[in-house]
Amino acid sequence: MVIRQIFMALLGASFGLIVSGGVFTVLLSVGLIPRFVGKMHIAGKIFILEEMVVLGTLAGDFCSVFGDSVNLAEWLPFRAAGTALLILFGLFSGIFVGCLALAIAEMLDTIPIFSRRISFRHGLGIVILVVALGKMAGSLIYFTQAVYLHGGI
Repeated sequence: MVIRQIFMALLGASFGLIVSGGVFTVLLSVGLIPRFVGKMHIAGKIFILEEMVVLGTLAGDFCSVFGDSVNLAEWLPFRAAGTALLILFGLFSGIFVGCLALAIAEMLDTIPIFSRRISFRHGLGIVILVVALGKMAGSLIYFTQAVYLHGGI
């Protein structure tokens, strides 16, 4: 039994590392951090900004996995402080998601250029449709089978 738990812990940690590597690859490929640095004029502090993104991601992951144990409202002395913290978190999350969406939208401009370079003229619409249908099928399975509750089909 202990061996199985150790194996599951190692498996979960390795899968988490793979997913986080993918998230940070997306952030790097769209150039989000350098864009933030350029807009804020803090080129000398780029490593601090990168570390804050990593720490924020880790904190969000921790709260997501251990959501029942992490109740910030119990730690704060006043209910208004919890509300203010929630508003601040929502503001920063919204800014980050908005910037990420705009950066990904700008990156989508490269799809037509790439398709012309590799002489992929016909069928691009079908490829995009198949990707969208696959995403929709995965979402339907995820929500109709309540995979979010127990982690498997």
